[in-house]
Amino acid sequence: MTYLFDTNIILKFLRDNEFKKELEERFNMSSPEVSNLISIVSVGELKALSLRNNWGKRRNQLLDDALEDFITVDIRYMPMVMKYAEIDAFSQGKLKDKPLKMSSRNMGKNDLWIAATASLADAQLITFDQDFEHLNNEYFELILMTNP
Repeated sequence: MTYLFDTNIILKFLRDNEFKKELEERFNMSSPEVSNLISIVSVGELKALSLRNNWGKRRNQLLDDALEDFITVDIRYMPMVMKYAEIDAFSQGKLKDKPLKMSSRNMGKNDLWIAATASLADAQLITFDQDFEHLNNEYFELILMTNP
């Protein structure tokens, strides 16, 4: 099984040990049969959040340690760029061969990269973000967590 963890999941993972334990158990994250992925875009979002909120050395080290448990997926290759473009066009209802069956969706650019990563990695995307719902079962399987 392959999972791609959205930025908001990693953030909660860092802040809440109970959530971390629940996630690790539910998705069997330590199993050798499971690939735990994170997009380089999420790494950038987390590092930016760290700088904006002036995280201290300890908290930054916790982030770095947590990131080591994930395989970081880069976006700098043409199939990823093309998948990004396709998902953007699909979300806008402008993809000729794959019509959107609802009104168009404006996705954030970082979310488009994360969606493209999940799609190309054939990963289930784990997130709190409902902005990915229209892509469920079209580009990847979405696991929408509830944020208590």
